[in-house]
Amino acid sequence: MAGGRKVELAEALALGPGWRHACHALLYAPDPGLLFGRIPLRYAVLMQMRFDGRLGFPGGFVDAQDHSLEDGLNRELREELGEAASAFCVERADYRSSHAGARPRVVAHFYAKRLTLEQLEAVEAGAPRAKDHGLEVLGLVRVPLYTLRDGVGGLPAFLENSFIGAAREQLLEALQDLGLLESGSVSSLKTSSAPH
Repeated sequence: MAGGRKVELAEALALGPGWRHACHALLYAPDPGLLFGRIPLRYAVLMQMRFDGRLGFPGGFVDAQDHSLEDGLNRELREELGEAASAFCVERADYRSSHAGARPRVVAHFYAKRLTLEQLEAVEAGAPRAKDHGLEVLGLVRVPLYTLRDGVGGLPAFLENSFIGAAREQLLEALQDLGLLESGSVSSLKTSSAPH
């Protein structure tokens, strides 16, 4: 989906039957922990290692039997993350953006859902028993929301990984818009590390 154009949700939903819809969610929770007893973690943000070796967000294609985008997303979350994903429901209020790509004709819808740390840890613990674990999903990772003293370790190094479609841009926008990083730190990250 890299190079896809950003579209409003109403426009995306009106594209017609030749288009497929995929929904993905950034799951996050406040985290009071300290790395090495001194570096504040602030939030736990989940991403996953996909079957193709790239990082992305949990989710997938909406099927004909799904009544809404959110129904399809919640079904995909249960398949990829396991039963702990049944403890919460991603709703239209969690919607953030849509990107449409001409080839293939897919609209990617992006959501962000705030969980409790206990809910997020339950997802992490149960994910290895999920239907798609070891197949579509190779594992979950937490996004490091800090930069180490060397200026490279932490989030800057994480952003050097390979991301699927618009996932890197969606991550950075969500971190900024949701206030998950200290102000000003996202704009310096956008310029200091180019997407792969």
